[in-house]
Amino acid sequence: MDHDEHARHGQPQREHAQGSSREWRAEHGDHGGHDAHGDHSQGQGKGGHGGHGKDHASHHRMMLRDFRRRFIVSIILTVPVLLISPMFKELVGLGDFLRFPGEGYALFAFSSLIYFYGGWPFLKGLFDELRGKQPGMMTLIGLAITVAYVYSSLVVFVLPGKTFFWELATLVDIMLLGHWIEMRSVMSASSALEELARLLPSEAHKLVDNERTEDVSVEDLVSGDRILIKPGEKLPADGEIVEGESSVNEAMLTGEATPVDKKPGDKVIGGSVNGEGSLTVEVRQTGKDSYLAQVIDLVQKAQESKSRSQDTANRAAMWLTFIALAAGGLTMIAWWAFIGREFAFSLERTVTVMVITCPHALGLAVPLVVAVSTSLAAGSGFLIRDRGAFERARNIEAVLFDKTGTLTLGEFRVAETASFGDMDKEEVLRLAASVEAASEHPIARGIMATAEEQNVKTARIEDFQAIKGKGAKARMEDREVAVVSEGYLRERGLKAPDKSMEPLRAGVRTLVFVVVDGQPVGALALADKVRESSKQAVAELKELGVRCIMITGDNGRTAEAVAREIGLDEFFAEVLPDKKAEKVKEVQDRGLTTAMVGDGINDAPALAQADIGIAIGAGTDVAMETADIVLVKSDPRDVVAIIKLAGATRRKMIQNLFWATGYNAFAIPLAAGVLAPWGILLSPAAGAILMSLSTVIVAINARLLRFPR
Repeated sequence: MDHDEHARHGQPQREHAQGSSREWRAEHGDHGGHDAHGDHSQGQGKGGHGGHGKDHASHHRMMLRDFRRRFIVSIILTVPVLLISPMFKELVGLGDFLRFPGEGYALFAFSSLIYFYGGWPFLKGLFDELRGKQPGMMTLIGLAITVAYVYSSLVVFVLPGKTFFWELATLVDIMLLGHWIEMRSVMSASSALEELARLLPSEAHKLVDNERTEDVSVEDLVSGDRILIKPGEKLPADGEIVEGESSVNEAMLTGEATPVDKKPGDKVIGGSVNGEGSLTVEVRQTGKDSYLAQVIDLVQKAQESKSRSQDTANRAAMWLTFIALAAGGLTMIAWWAFIGREFAFSLERTVTVMVITCPHALGLAVPLVVAVSTSLAAGSGFLIRDRGAFERARNIEAVLFDKTGTLTLGEFRVAETASFGDMDKEEVLRLAASVEAASEHPIARGIMATAEEQNVKTARIEDFQAIKGKGAKARMEDREVAVVSEGYLRERGLKAPDKSMEPLRAGVRTLVFVVVDGQPVGALALADKVRESSKQAVAELKELGVRCIMITGDNGRTAEAVAREIGLDEFFAEVLPDKKAEKVKEVQDRGLTTAMVGDGINDAPALAQADIGIAIGAGTDVAMETADIVLVKSDPRDVVAIIKLAGATRRKMIQNLFWATGYNAFAIPLAAGVLAPWGILLSPAAGAILMSLSTVIVAINARLLRFPR
C-alpha cells in the first residue's frame, strides 16, 4: 500500500458464519449418520469463542462413549454365543460342551440382541447411505451383517445348513472396537477447533469503579470494560493496554515464538499468555468479533471446504463400494456354483470380501490431512480461507508483493524537507501535516509523527478531499493546500526545481509534494525501512524457483532502489491502486501461477485477480474478504511457509490415498479366498480387524504431517 493509494478504501465488512453449517461429513464417513451426525447450529453468542469447536468435540466424545458402550454390551453377549455355537466349539475342540435342547433358539436370541443393538450404527448407516444414493462403508457392513444374520436365522427356523452366528457376533464386536479406536485416532488428528477454543479462560478479573476486581464470566464482558491480567494468566479478550508493562506470549495464536513486549497503547489478543507484569486492559472485541473467534471460524470453514483431492477420494470410495458388492457377488457364485462348496462357506467368503473392502480408509485419507494441515497453519500464523487455493499454492511460480507494509515496515518518517522559494522548511512540514491529519495512510501517519516529534503545530482545515491514488487536499488559512505524488505534478504540467530536489532523491525514499493554490512550494522525502525478513523471504522463494515481483505506486527510481536492496527479479512502479489487478493479470498472461501478497484492503482487486490471494499483516482483523490465505504477522517469510506446507500436505494426501487404495487392491483377492488351496482363509472378523487397522494407519500417517519452516 503506497502513497499513490492515498485514498483508503472502506474496511471490508466482516463475514462470520452464523446459523447451521455442514460438518465435514467425510470425517468419519458419518459413521452411518450415527445418532446426530449432520447439520447442526453453530451458535456463536455473546461470548461464543469457538462454540462450534466445543460442540463439535463434545458430539464426537458422545459418539465415542456410545461405540464403547455398544462394544462392551456386545462382547458380554458374545460369550454365550461362542459357548453355544456348535461350529465354534468344534473349531476350538470343546465338542459336546454345553449342549441342551433348544440351543439354536438361544443362539438366535443372543445373536439378535447383538445384531440389533451392536449393529445399529451400521444398519442406520446402511439406510442413510441408500436413502442419500451414496452407498459406502456402512452399506457394505450393514449388508454383510444382515446377510449373515438373515441366513443363519433361516437355518434355525426353516432351512437345512450351518449357522454362523458366532462369526456375526465377532464381526460386530470387531467393527465396533475398530470404530472406537479409529475415532480416538481421528479426534486426535482433527482437534484444531477444540485446541483453539481451549485457549480462552472462562473467567476474567473485571475492574469495578477502577478500585476493586470482580471475577466474571468471559461471556459477560463487553467492549469498554477494564480487566486486570495478573502475571502468568491468559488474556480473556482482545483489547488495549491502559496500564502496566509486560511481555506477552502469542505463540499459540500467531506462531511468534518470542514473547512480545507490551506497553500502554499496545493491542493484546485474547488467548495469549501474560508474562511477568500485571496489565490493565480495556476490552475492545468480544464474542464473534474477537480475533480467536474469527480464527476458529476460518479454521472451521477451511476444514469444511471441499478440495479437488477430497472430491477424487469421495468418487473413488463410491466406486470401491460398487466394486466390493460386485466382488462379493462373484465370490459367492465362484465358490458355490462353480467350485461346489457349501452355501455357508461361500457366504462367509462373500461377507469377508464386503467387510475388508470397506472404503473407510479412503474416505478419511484426505479429510484427516486437511484437519492437521489447517491446525498447523493456524498455529504458524497463517489462516486458510480457501482450501482449493491453498492446494494450488504448491505450484506458485510468481509472487507479486505490495511494497509498503509488506516488503517494508510501513513506518515512515520524514528524512528530508525541501523548500521552493521563500517558504521555510518547517512551514512546508506544517502545511503537509495539517492536511494529512485527516488521513490514515502510512505516509500520512509518518508526516504527522515527524511533525509531533519536532513540535510543529498543525492548522485547522476544511473541505478535506482524498485524491484517488495521488494524495489529498484541503482548505486552510484561505488557501488550497494539496499533498500529492510526483505523478500528480506531471499530470498538471507542474515541475519542481531540479536543484532543490537532488538531495531528496538519494536512497530508498518516497517523495510527496506540497502544492499551495496550484503551485509547488516544497517537498518531503520519507524513508521506509525494508524488512530484514523480506530479503530472506525473497532469497528462499528464489531457491524454490519462484519469481519475485514488486508492485508500488512509488516512482521508478525509488522502486528500483528497493528492488535492488531486497533482491527482487522485477518491479512495477507508479501503479495506481485500481491498476494493480491489471499487473497481476499481465504476469498471469505469461503462463505463471501467480500469488499476490498485500494488505487485503487497498489491494483487494489484485488479491481477487491472483490465483492465490494472500493478505499480510492482518493483526487482529483476520476476516479478509478477498484473501484466500490470511497472514497474521507482517512477515513475508510466511509465504515460503505456505508453499512448503501446501507441498507437504499434498504429499501426505497422496501417501494416504496410495495406502487406502493399495490396501484394498491387495485385500479383495485375499478375502475372496485365492490362497485357500494353501490353507490361508480369512474369517469375517479377521477382515474387520484388517479394515480397521488400515483406517488407523491412515489417521496416524495424517498426524505425522510436518513441514520445514
